[in-house]
Amino acid sequence: MTGIVSYGVYIPKYRIKPSQIAHAWGREVNGMEKSLGVFEKAVASVDEDAVTLAVEATLNALKPLNFDPSKIGAITVGSESHPYVVKPSSSTIAGILGLPENLLAVDLEFACKAGTAGIQLLSGLTHTRKIKYCLAIGSDVAQSKPADVLEYTAGSASAAYILGSKDTLADILDFTSFTSDTADFWRRDTERFPSHGGRFTGEPAYFTHVLGASRILLEKTKLKPSDFSFAVFHMPNGKFPRDAARKLGFSEQQIKPGFTVAQIGNPYSASSLVGLAATLDIAKQSQKIFMCSYGSGAGADAFVFETTPLLKTFQKNNQNAVQSQIANKQMIDYSLVAKNIINKFRI
Repeated sequence: MTGIVSYGVYIPKYRIKPSQIAHAWGREVNGMEKSLGVFEKAVASVDEDAVTLAVEATLNALKPLNFDPSKIGAITVGSESHPYVVKPSSSTIAGILGLPENLLAVDLEFACKAGTAGIQLLSGLTHTRKIKYCLAIGSDVAQSKPADVLEYTAGSASAAYILGSKDTLADILDFTSFTSDTADFWRRDTERFPSHGGRFTGEPAYFTHVLGASRILLEKTKLKPSDFSFAVFHMPNGKFPRDAARKLGFSEQQIKPGFTVAQIGNPYSASSLVGLAATLDIAKQSQKIFMCSYGSGAGADAFVFETTPLLKTFQKNNQNAVQSQIANKQMIDYSLVAKNIINKFRI
């Protein structure tokens, strides 16, 4: 059985409130956070990018079990904010971490589901025993045009998952995907910031694909929402995942542990993976977890996980749980964020 051997998350300590951004651009601020369901978002420092975040998350995945990185035979890095257009993030991260040179290294890009796509691809390699341990990363310093509505929620974070077929703390019981050519979010190569279809991103984009993938997997596995202890959905804001859960029959209590968007915003490829990590941080053995990511363009990946007795040992050794990182924060002024954007893109 292929599953998660270890995992780690990195959330930058800096935070900013969406109402601060709105105020800077002369927008209405009353009830801003409540309407979005996002009260703070994580902001990368001036010297942080998707690669540095990914390295930190992987180090946090290695520490609890003192895992030897030389055992990792493949790495995928899912992101839509790779520092280079032509030069892989995966090889850079592998070099920093000291991974072996006889390594499969691949960069992935499918908007916010690039990280979960990596888990699907690598699970096949571990299942067939072609590679013993693989590393799947979702990492983003989420891009948004200044003054655009995306800027209120676009966050920064990374999640790293070590996959294998032995000594797993959560097994992957099954997964599926749902994909179509639905252009709700895009960025051409010559453009600095992404564009989006506004309300079009809800229907027929997010809900069609998340509900589609989820229903297919539930039917495929013959499981019902009541069979799961927890559920995690991609979190572009505070409303969409709640609505998706309700339409599928999941309760508020099931999604609560992994509902991280309210504190850190939407870190794109890391969103559902950070939510899964937060859920694993508090789960008990033999509990099923449902997860569905979403990526604009458009597609969704749905998974069924089941925890094992080894999860308890991992939790005891894990000094960088998601909620502890969320609590470790420093509020900053929007002027610092704007300065970072100007320096990075030379606006």
